Amino acid sequence: MIVLVGYATIEGQTRKIAEAVASTIEAAGHRALLFDITSGGEYALGHPEAAILCAPVHAARYPAAFAAFVRQEASWLNSIPSAFVSISMLIRSEFEEEQEEATHFPDTLLQESGWKPGIIHHAAGALRYTEYDFFKRWIIRRMAEHENAPTDVSRDHEFTDWKALSAFVTQFLASAKG
Repeated sequence: MIVLVGYATIEGQTRKIAEAVASTIEAAGHRALLFDITSGGEYALGHPEAAILCAPVHAARYPAAFAAFVRQEASWLNSIPSAFVSISMLIRSEFEEEQEEATHFPDTLLQESGWKPGIIHHAAGALRYTEYDFFKRWIIRRMAEHENAPTDVSRDHEFTDWKALSAFVTQFLASAKG
């Protein structure tokens, strides 16, 4: 089976997640087509029989290029097995109401686009302090203090649960073949 792994990334963690998704697909004996949706390039390198799309949430929104791609390709995505990996830091919050909020981030995107992925996985991202400019690092550090998240700005902090992500991809592949 050929699986399109489309992603949009802002700071690089979503690309890393998409690469892990592609590796899991290939380890299971399938072919993964890794595609940066924001590149504006073509992904038709073969005929994908399934798709897993990955995108981060920043300020309660997915990247505009990602949302546009989903709207444009919703009909095709609905015609094949598809899944969505939504990446946000709120999913790892110690506050249940914030975790609940994170589970609803996809709602507007899916409602506006008409895309109906078979399954959705919510993954935590990373704090990439070393890549932020002074202002963003200051804001993110203040937010991290509120969340009891790491505030050491001299290094990055990764929160993605790689085992859960791999299990999600394995579950998706099993259901896509079924």
